[in-house]
Amino acid sequence: MVKWCMDALLNEYITYLVVDRNRSAATVEAYQRDLRHFMQATACSDPDSLSRITPQRIMEYINQIKADGASASSAARRLASIKGLYKFLLAEEQLSVNPAQTVRAPRLWRRLPGALSLEEVDRLLAAPDLTTPEGVRDCAMLETLYATGLRVSELVSLTLSSVNMEAGFVATVGKGSKTRVIPFGERARLKIAEYKAAARPGFLKGRSSDFLFITRLGGPMTRQGFWKIVRRTAKIAGIWKKLSPHSLRHSFATHLLERGADLRSVQSMLGHSDISTTQIYTHVAESRLKRIFERIHPRGK
Repeated sequence: MVKWCMDALLNEYITYLVVDRNRSAATVEAYQRDLRHFMQATACSDPDSLSRITPQRIMEYINQIKADGASASSAARRLASIKGLYKFLLAEEQLSVNPAQTVRAPRLWRRLPGALSLEEVDRLLAAPDLTTPEGVRDCAMLETLYATGLRVSELVSLTLSSVNMEAGFVATVGKGSKTRVIPFGERARLKIAEYKAAARPGFLKGRSSDFLFITRLGGPMTRQGFWKIVRRTAKIAGIWKKLSPHSLRHSFATHLLERGADLRSVQSMLGHSDISTTQIYTHVAESRLKRIFERIHPRGK
């Protein structure tokens, strides 16, 4: 058996993620970056040195990057990338041991992401200036995101044909190239229709584009561009908490569960392949059940 050098090892693993696991470009890039940092921090240069790493050393590495300022989700992703690499090398018979197998993420990593209150959502969605084409577009994008719970990458990738205005749903291709259909309400439909009629043609200036949401230069909106829109709109709305496009996705899930949606339905709409991912919202559903119990049960209070 030929032992791979470190560059060949990483190349083989990246190819496996793309071809066999069908991971997105963003995920692959993040994993590659994470693994190079891990190997540099632990002085690993080949599979043999990786096999000498202990579970304790992996945990020390994760704790160190958290101490250096990495967020809980970033630390969890780095651990996932390390686990994935070891599992791959074991299957390829490049290693005979898997020190990452017994390393577990602390429960505190599985905390509910921050969500906006209903009042904050109302302020955010009312903040864009509807007297400008950019404001009409921004309002439509924010309404669509909150109405569907799309990932920001899915939102900016929407095409004209992927949005059914009559039936009120969007079709999107999420992680793992899985297509899902998500309904949206009348308010989002009206804002999208207003944008398509009053703002989008002016951005295109006679040109054509399959993308639904575009910039004033006629090109497709980017994730970074929309991120800036969310931050700018939040300031206008007087919302000073740390906010990102993902905050509206979390708000979408939280508000659905608070009003009676079941976890499986929310899982389907969010595009989570594993229900355990959606279970970060479990305490929302539990709080709702407790309120129902206290209101209805004869001895609830």
